[in-house]
Amino acid sequence: MRFSAIAVGILFMVGPLTAGKFQYVGVKKCKICHRSKKIGDQYGIWEKTGHAKAFEALLSDTAKKVAKSMGIDDPTKSEKCLRCHTTGFGAGGYDLKKDSTYNAKFIGVQCEACHGPGSAYRKMNVMKGLANGTIKPEDVGLVMPTEETCKTCHTPEGNPFYKEFKFEERVKKIAHPVPK
Repeated sequence: MRFSAIAVGILFMVGPLTAGKFQYVGVKKCKICHRSKKIGDQYGIWEKTGHAKAFEALLSDTAKKVAKSMGIDDPTKSEKCLRCHTTGFGAGGYDLKKDSTYNAKFIGVQCEACHGPGSAYRKMNVMKGLANGTIKPEDVGLVMPTEETCKTCHTPEGNPFYKEFKFEERVKKIAHPVPK
């Protein structure tokens, strides 16, 4: 169990390991199905969280001031900031050369930042197979996030805005279950 949690953390830190097999597709693809109230409106729940607004936080005067104190000219162009404020940075998701605008496809901490690149699990038939157990999540790149997954970003190292991370409390704030 401990090994798999560490492996998940490493995948998020070294994203290119999955880049060849699974690709990031962006939250708009997830929204197509996960906006429905019938299945829990996961998109609507996410949209109201700090994760959805993570990139916007980099645009604040406070973020710019703190970045300057760290030797960073622009937090929206810094790998140190973007790896946690965008989805799939350096792993086939957010690309500073292509996505440096506010309306980029992978801004914020989207579904795939926690659940892994969605190219193989985004289709309805795959989701149904996952739900009924005929498809294993790992076979299609679907990650079930753990505390270690969260702590790849929610860590005091290199994060001047760090607040104590209490997994059990925080996970309730972002809960977005699929009804049975």
